[in-house]
Amino acid sequence: MSTATTPSAPLLDEQICFALYSASRAITARYRELLEPLGVTYPQYLVLLALWQDDAQRVSDLGRRLQLDSGTLSPLLRRLEQSGLVTRARSAADERTVVVSLTPAGDAMRAQAAGIPAQVCLATGLDLDSIAALRDEVAGLAEHVRGEHGRSSS
Repeated sequence: MSTATTPSAPLLDEQICFALYSASRAITARYRELLEPLGVTYPQYLVLLALWQDDAQRVSDLGRRLQLDSGTLSPLLRRLEQSGLVTRARSAADERTVVVSLTPAGDAMRAQAAGIPAQVCLATGLDLDSIAALRDEVAGLAEHVRGEHGRSSS
């Protein structure tokens, strides 16, 4: 068999998927180290970030915001509730809706976690403008891949 007619296999180091995967794992590992003293996991931290920005959210809105399905989000919320960081309660207006809110301990953790983003930024070796530009590019890439930008659903 001639190699001239055989398409070459894709090279791992040339794949954007691997570069993104590797970077994501490295950054997540750094977050894991920084979050360990707080007793929360990286996914739990993402939930807390969303609630610190906008407390008392419906579970469905939180799932959409974090791009997590209920099968992934529910156990996260249960563990955060068991840790005393959030509460889950049925909405008085609609019993089918569950609202997640920070407890005083969950709100207080915001101050404990305040320096984490700066430490992660420092670990990247990039300046803040470069990090912001990279974040925006990666977010735009994700939108395009998901078909959320300029593509109509059929």
